[in-house]
Amino acid sequence: MQLINGYWATGIVGASASHSLFTHLEGGADTADELAVRAGISQRGARTLLDGLVSLGLVELRDGRYRNTAEAAAFLVDGKPTCLSRFATLKLTQMGTLATLPDVVRGGGPMANPAVEVADNPHWAEVVPAIAAQSVPVATLAADLLQLAAAGEISILDVGGGSGIYSAIWLERNPAARSTQLDWAPVNAIAGRLLAGRGVADRFTCIDGDFHTTDFGADVYDVAVYSHIAHQEGPEENVAIFAKLRAALKPGGTLIICDFVVDDDRSGPPFALMFGAEMLLKSRQGGTWRRADYHTWLSKAGFDDVAFHPTPSPATLIFAR
Repeated sequence: MQLINGYWATGIVGASASHSLFTHLEGGADTADELAVRAGISQRGARTLLDGLVSLGLVELRDGRYRNTAEAAAFLVDGKPTCLSRFATLKLTQMGTLATLPDVVRGGGPMANPAVEVADNPHWAEVVPAIAAQSVPVATLAADLLQLAAAGEISILDVGGGSGIYSAIWLERNPAARSTQLDWAPVNAIAGRLLAGRGVADRFTCIDGDFHTTDFGADVYDVAVYSHIAHQEGPEENVAIFAKLRAALKPGGTLIICDFVVDDDRSGPPFALMFGAEMLLKSRQGGTWRRADYHTWLSKAGFDDVAFHPTPSPATLIFAR
């Protein structure tokens, strides 16, 4: 019953985020009445959402007072770099697309143009800023593993960089670094605004284009990033991109891949396994790929050293040299 009614979790979290309930709770509104006033919603609505959030383990109730759990405080309070509230409201609007999943499963792919393959799709203007927060902990960890702060004058290539969150975090961490993002023009415009807001736009360059056909150059970059792109590509496409990235790196350079990676026997982890349905809905050949797949593809592309690193998120980091 809990699984069959699982869409209520998306609804409750999305509605709560859209009314900034987690932010108001963090600000001290600890009763349904006070929360209703601050959020500008009905008392009945506030009570219903609070009940739902308690059931989901996102809000605690003690002595008649409500407060965010540690997870809600970290990831759902507006203004925090890791805030996923915008993503939660976006997912609420997308729930209807799941109704087509039986037909998509039958046909093996999306019924219309795949969302991830259309450059000017309004999908990007909504999705790109909304998902940026999920990469903050991962990009920060990658910077630590690379010892980026002490790396000096390095050049970075972010292929399909989206919001530019990797470049933003890394350029802040290393004031001598420079970064180039290759993505579609509408997406690069979003990244440019983020980097300007962070005060590092002077060391950030965009290349507008399709990374399948755009040349990456040769022996140009110290570090390359391919984050949350592999899952929307098929095996042959990933091998081709990895080979182009290998050529673009200077000798001794590092490719960093971030994605939802499944175990070789496809027994887990749960989030990565379930995310495959998203790619079935939105791409022609994408999916969630095994560690063994990445090993094989990277080896074909000329990488000798491949290492996997867990992150404080459902994603895995892969370092290839």
